[in-house]
Amino acid sequence: MGDERHTGERHARELWWWAVPSVLLLVGMTVWGVVRYPDLPDRVPRHIGPGGVDAWGERGVGLAFMPVFAYAGLTVVIAGCAWMVGRRTPQDRMPPAKNVWAAAAAVSDNRPASAASARRTVKALLLCNALFGLAFLPMAWVHWRTEETEAVAWWLLAAPLTLVLLSMVPVLLAAWRDLGERRALREHRRAA
Repeated sequence: MGDERHTGERHARELWWWAVPSVLLLVGMTVWGVVRYPDLPDRVPRHIGPGGVDAWGERGVGLAFMPVFAYAGLTVVIAGCAWMVGRRTPQDRMPPAKNVWAAAAAVSDNRPASAASARRTVKALLLCNALFGLAFLPMAWVHWRTEETEAVAWWLLAAPLTLVLLSMVPVLLAAWRDLGERRALREHRRAA
Protein backbone atom coordinates (compact mmCIF):
# COMPACT_ATOMS: atom_id res chain seq x y z
CA MET A 1 0.00 0.00 0.00
CA GLY A 2 2.90 2.34 0.72
CA ASP A 3 2.97 5.86 2.07
CA GLU A 4 -0.28 7.56 1.04
CA ARG A 5 0.45 11.15 2.00
CA HIS A 6 -1.43 12.40 -1.03
CA THR A 7 -4.66 11.06 -2.52
CA GLY A 8 -2.83 7.85 -3.46
CA GLU A 9 -0.96 7.18 -6.69
CA ARG A 10 -3.23 4.31 -7.69
CA HIS A 11 -6.35 6.44 -7.24
CA ALA A 12 -4.73 9.40 -8.99
CA ARG A 13 -4.09 7.32 -12.12
CA GLU A 14 -7.70 6.13 -12.16
CA LEU A 15 -8.99 9.71 -11.96
CA TRP A 16 -7.41 10.78 -15.23
CA TRP A 17 -9.91 8.67 -17.16
CA TRP A 18 -12.27 11.52 -16.38
CA ALA A 19 -10.17 13.70 -18.72
CA VAL A 20 -10.83 11.46 -21.74
CA PRO A 21 -14.08 13.25 -22.78
CA SER A 22 -12.25 16.59 -22.81
CA VAL A 23 -9.40 15.21 -24.89
CA LEU A 24 -11.85 13.61 -27.34
CA LEU A 25 -13.76 16.89 -27.65
CA LEU A 26 -10.52 18.79 -28.26
CA VAL A 27 -9.37 16.32 -30.93
CA GLY A 28 -12.83 16.30 -32.51
CA MET A 29 -12.96 20.10 -32.62
CA THR A 30 -9.49 20.23 -34.16
CA VAL A 31 -10.34 17.71 -36.88
CA TRP A 32 -13.64 19.47 -37.58
CA GLY A 33 -11.84 22.82 -37.90
CA VAL A 34 -9.15 21.38 -40.20
CA VAL A 35 -11.81 19.87 -42.46
CA ARG A 36 -13.82 23.12 -42.58
CA TYR A 37 -10.89 25.53 -42.94
CA PRO A 38 -10.41 25.31 -46.74
CA ASP A 39 -14.10 26.15 -47.32
CA LEU A 40 -14.28 29.14 -44.97
CA PRO A 41 -15.02 32.57 -46.51
CA ASP A 42 -12.37 35.30 -46.57
CA ARG A 43 -13.87 36.83 -43.41
CA VAL A 44 -14.71 34.80 -40.30
CA PRO A 45 -16.54 35.87 -37.14
CA ARG A 46 -14.35 37.61 -34.58
CA HIS A 47 -17.15 38.25 -32.07
CA ILE A 48 -20.61 36.78 -31.69
CA GLY A 49 -23.02 38.82 -29.59
CA PRO A 50 -26.73 38.60 -28.74
CA GLY A 51 -27.64 40.12 -32.11
CA GLY A 52 -25.47 37.71 -34.07
CA VAL A 53 -22.01 38.21 -35.54
CA ASP A 54 -21.02 41.82 -34.87
CA ALA A 55 -17.31 41.76 -35.76
CA TRP A 56 -15.43 40.10 -38.58
CA GLY A 57 -11.78 39.36 -39.21
CA GLU A 58 -9.64 38.11 -42.06
CA ARG A 59 -9.44 34.35 -42.29
CA GLY A 60 -6.27 33.01 -40.70
CA VAL A 61 -5.30 30.05 -38.56
CA GLY A 62 -5.29 32.11 -35.34
CA LEU A 63 -8.78 33.47 -35.82
CA ALA A 64 -10.27 30.44 -37.53
CA PHE A 65 -9.11 28.09 -34.78
CA MET A 66 -9.86 30.43 -31.88
CA PRO A 67 -12.51 28.06 -30.41
CA VAL A 68 -9.97 25.22 -30.44
CA PHE A 69 -7.20 27.35 -28.90
CA ALA A 70 -9.56 28.75 -26.24
CA TYR A 71 -10.77 25.28 -25.26
CA ALA A 72 -7.22 23.88 -25.27
CA GLY A 73 -6.11 26.65 -22.92
CA LEU A 74 -9.11 26.10 -20.66
CA THR A 75 -8.40 22.37 -20.61
CA VAL A 76 -4.79 22.94 -19.57
CA VAL A 77 -5.81 25.30 -16.76
CA ILE A 78 -8.60 23.09 -15.39
CA ALA A 79 -6.53 19.90 -15.70
CA GLY A 80 -3.70 21.69 -13.87
CA CYS A 81 -6.10 22.69 -11.09
CA ALA A 82 -7.36 19.10 -10.88
CA TRP A 83 -3.78 17.80 -10.70
CA MET A 84 -2.94 20.23 -7.87
CA VAL A 85 -6.06 19.25 -5.90
CA GLY A 86 -5.10 15.59 -6.28
CA ARG A 87 -1.55 16.23 -5.06
CA ARG A 88 -2.49 18.15 -1.89
CA THR A 89 -2.22 16.29 1.38
CA PRO A 90 -5.79 16.19 2.75
CA GLN A 91 -6.55 17.74 6.14
CA ASP A 92 -7.36 14.39 7.73
CA ARG A 93 -3.83 13.17 6.90
CA MET A 94 -2.02 16.19 8.27
CA PRO A 95 0.05 15.61 11.43
CA PRO A 96 -1.44 16.98 14.63
CA ALA A 97 -0.67 20.63 15.19
CA LYS A 98 1.96 21.40 17.84
CA ASN A 99 0.55 24.83 18.70
CA VAL A 100 -2.36 27.18 17.98
CA TRP A 101 -0.63 28.80 15.00
CA ALA A 102 0.08 25.47 13.31
CA ALA A 103 -3.53 24.43 13.88
CA ALA A 104 -4.77 27.65 12.28
CA ALA A 105 -2.45 27.18 9.29
CA ALA A 106 -3.61 23.58 8.81
CA VAL A 107 -7.26 24.55 8.40
CA SER A 108 -6.88 27.96 6.75
CA ASP A 109 -5.70 26.80 3.34
CA ASN A 110 -7.70 25.09 0.63
CA ARG A 111 -6.76 21.52 1.43
CA PRO A 112 -9.44 18.96 0.71
CA ALA A 113 -10.93 17.49 3.88
CA SER A 114 -10.09 13.90 2.89
CA ALA A 115 -8.63 11.86 0.06
CA ALA A 116 -12.18 10.95 -1.01
CA SER A 117 -13.05 14.64 -1.14
CA ALA A 118 -9.96 15.35 -3.25
CA ARG A 119 -10.90 12.59 -5.70
CA ARG A 120 -14.48 13.89 -5.87
CA THR A 121 -13.22 17.41 -6.59
CA VAL A 122 -10.85 16.18 -9.33
CA LYS A 123 -13.71 14.31 -11.01
CA ALA A 124 -15.97 17.36 -10.73
CA LEU A 125 -13.35 19.66 -12.28
CA LEU A 126 -12.71 17.29 -15.20
CA LEU A 127 -16.46 16.84 -15.78
CA CYS A 128 -16.85 20.63 -15.66
CA ASN A 129 -14.21 20.96 -18.37
CA ALA A 130 -15.96 18.41 -20.61
CA LEU A 131 -19.22 20.36 -20.29
CA PHE A 132 -17.32 23.54 -21.17
CA GLY A 133 -16.10 21.72 -24.28
CA LEU A 134 -19.67 20.92 -25.26
CA ALA A 135 -20.50 24.61 -24.78
CA PHE A 136 -17.81 25.51 -27.33
CA LEU A 137 -19.36 23.32 -30.07
CA PRO A 138 -22.28 25.60 -31.08
CA MET A 139 -19.95 28.59 -31.22
CA ALA A 140 -17.46 26.61 -33.32
CA TRP A 141 -20.30 25.74 -35.70
CA VAL A 142 -21.12 29.45 -36.12
CA HIS A 143 -17.43 30.23 -36.49
CA TRP A 144 -16.88 27.63 -39.20
CA ARG A 145 -19.94 28.30 -41.40
CA THR A 146 -19.05 28.44 -45.07
CA GLU A 147 -21.24 31.47 -45.80
CA GLU A 148 -20.71 34.94 -44.36
CA THR A 149 -23.94 35.39 -42.39
CA GLU A 150 -24.53 37.70 -39.43
CA ALA A 151 -27.68 35.94 -38.20
CA VAL A 152 -27.32 33.45 -35.36
CA ALA A 153 -30.22 31.38 -34.02
CA TRP A 154 -31.17 32.15 -30.41
CA TRP A 155 -30.50 28.60 -29.28
CA LEU A 156 -26.85 28.87 -30.39
CA LEU A 157 -26.35 31.36 -27.56
CA ALA A 158 -28.74 29.72 -25.08
CA ALA A 159 -27.22 26.23 -25.42
CA PRO A 160 -23.66 27.22 -24.44
CA LEU A 161 -24.91 29.37 -21.58
CA THR A 162 -26.98 26.45 -20.26
CA LEU A 163 -24.01 24.08 -20.53
CA VAL A 164 -21.72 26.53 -18.73
CA LEU A 165 -24.24 26.84 -15.89
CA LEU A 166 -24.64 23.04 -15.75
CA SER A 167 -20.86 22.63 -15.63
CA MET A 168 -20.82 24.43 -12.29
CA VAL A 169 -23.17 21.92 -10.64
CA PRO A 170 -20.66 19.08 -10.05
CA VAL A 171 -18.01 21.50 -8.76
CA LEU A 172 -20.46 23.16 -6.36
CA LEU A 173 -21.72 19.78 -5.13
CA ALA A 174 -18.15 18.57 -4.53
CA ALA A 175 -17.35 21.80 -2.65
CA TRP A 176 -20.51 21.48 -0.56
CA ARG A 177 -19.65 17.90 0.47
CA ASP A 178 -16.06 18.92 1.23
CA LEU A 179 -17.34 21.72 3.45
CA GLY A 180 -19.44 19.21 5.40
CA GLU A 181 -16.43 16.92 5.80
CA ARG A 182 -14.29 19.85 6.98
CA ARG A 183 -16.86 20.72 9.66
CA ALA A 184 -17.04 17.11 10.82
CA LEU A 185 -13.23 16.87 10.93
CA ARG A 186 -12.97 20.12 12.91
CA GLU A 187 -15.56 18.90 15.45
CA HIS A 188 -13.80 15.55 15.74
CA ARG A 189 -10.44 17.23 16.41
CA ARG A 190 -11.98 19.56 19.00
CA ALA A 191 -13.55 16.61 20.80
CA ALA A 192 -10.26 14.69 20.87
